[in-house]
Amino acid sequence: MLRSLTVRDFAVIAELELAFSEGLNILTGETGAGKTILIEALGFLLGARASSSWVRAGAQRLSVRGVFDPGDFPAEPAASLGVGKEPVVVLRELDASGKTRASINGLSVPVSVLSSWGDGLVDFHGQHEHQTLLRPGAQLSALDLFAGLGKETRALAAAYERWAGLCAERDALKLSDSERERKLEFCRFQLAELEGAKLERGEEARLEAELPILKNGERIRNLAEAAYGALYETEGSAAEHLLKASRALADLSRLDPGMEALAKTAEDARRSLEDAARDLGRYRDSVALDPERLDAVLSRLDLLSRLAKKHGGSVDAALERLDALAAELKALETAGERSGGIGPELDAAEKALAERCEKAHAGRAKAAKALEKAIVKELRGLGMPHASFSAAVEMEEGRYSRTGCDRVEFLLAANPGEPARPLRAVASGGELSRVMLSLKTVLASGASSGGGARVLVFDEVDAGVGGAVARAVGQRLAGLGRSHQILCVTHLAQVACFGRSHMHVVKETDRGRTAVRVEPLARERRLETLAVMLGGREPTAASRRHASELLESTQ
Repeated sequence: MLRSLTVRDFAVIAELELAFSEGLNILTGETGAGKTILIEALGFLLGARASSSWVRAGAQRLSVRGVFDPGDFPAEPAASLGVGKEPVVVLRELDASGKTRASINGLSVPVSVLSSWGDGLVDFHGQHEHQTLLRPGAQLSALDLFAGLGKETRALAAAYERWAGLCAERDALKLSDSERERKLEFCRFQLAELEGAKLERGEEARLEAELPILKNGERIRNLAEAAYGALYETEGSAAEHLLKASRALADLSRLDPGMEALAKTAEDARRSLEDAARDLGRYRDSVALDPERLDAVLSRLDLLSRLAKKHGGSVDAALERLDALAAELKALETAGERSGGIGPELDAAEKALAERCEKAHAGRAKAAKALEKAIVKELRGLGMPHASFSAAVEMEEGRYSRTGCDRVEFLLAANPGEPARPLRAVASGGELSRVMLSLKTVLASGASSGGGARVLVFDEVDAGVGGAVARAVGQRLAGLGRSHQILCVTHLAQVACFGRSHMHVVKETDRGRTAVRVEPLARERRLETLAVMLGGREPTAASRRHASELLESTQ
């Protein structure tokens, strides 16, 4: 789950820090207050395309920092990035010239790493540029999940790999002896080059993160030492002054209890400063001056760059090429031995693959009908009473892939008389959000756990609804919150009342500058905000009573 999000100098946001809970997190505020900007900031953090126009006027750069649970990272990238049991800090920055950089736990990573990881962690609904639901591949996966075809699709993928490997052997057999020998020599050369390099996934990112520290080791140590002294060690340091202030405020609070909150704030600041100084001291002591290591890192990065350019553009692609070369070499070396038996074996493999594809198609076609009924039922409860939804499953025999021969497309007709069209062609943001909410609700309530992304973001999923429909939206979001973390932007009290946490976004003007602040709501402030959402700018006795009833009904 996303534990916290810190945004600095992003559009009208000067600085904000939000803490999120498990389950349903609600964001409310007037139109234009900055709610959607927060959603855009999260998208930026997770690899979305950036715009230098987002940098706040007068600032050099913007930054977004998120703290995530370590379990959100798949095992492979987690190992390469040193992710353990502690929360993981993800940071992305963008300067006014359009240059961006990203890091995970302080290690520099390409933005593509954030994007590929973020796609699996967070689903954004309500902003077309982020929605995974629009991709046919994601629709096929959703249908398989609903149908419970996990075992069948794994067997199908294995059958495809078997067939594809035999096809490669058959192609090798068609080569003449001289062609085969030339290909063998080239294959062995490339394989030896890649094996000799002993490539590791994530190595390039680790070295790139280490490089600037090695290059600037002496300056880094001097700066860290100066900062440590100013904070904690020298006479007249910040820690010394803050300690005096904290003690004075503690004495003052004993005389005037009204000063207790301020005294606590000062004491918390003092402890935070001590923690920061302690961490800074450890960092200062960890920076080593090592010219030999610098030369080794530069040489290794040069080798990785050359191999990446030759074999697909990245170290990961080069590793995939290594696996493919090993399979190709084996096929070429055994071509002579296999000449008599490849035909029957290939025929048998293709027959087995075709049978797997047929079985998967039958399961998908059957599940598609059940999914259509379940989604239509959900849509009717979400203010789309005349909508029709269908999951088209088309099979093209002989067009084999790891997922079979099927192509799945979700179609929607939102209103009577409209033809059913692909979601990407017809759905408005609000319609698409409700389709996704319906789909996630159906998956989460089925036999499967729902799978997919752990965090779901709904931006104004309740657009165009009210009353009982809005309450139904809130109930479904709260239900999804039992298996996912939900971030929901809403204008409706009937939805907001279901939130486990509720944050209110306010845009203000101070000294001629517009800024955004976020207020966590609890008890009376939450009741007051819901009453305003129900009754206009000023709460009334009736709106307060209605808001209280809404909150009580969700307990």
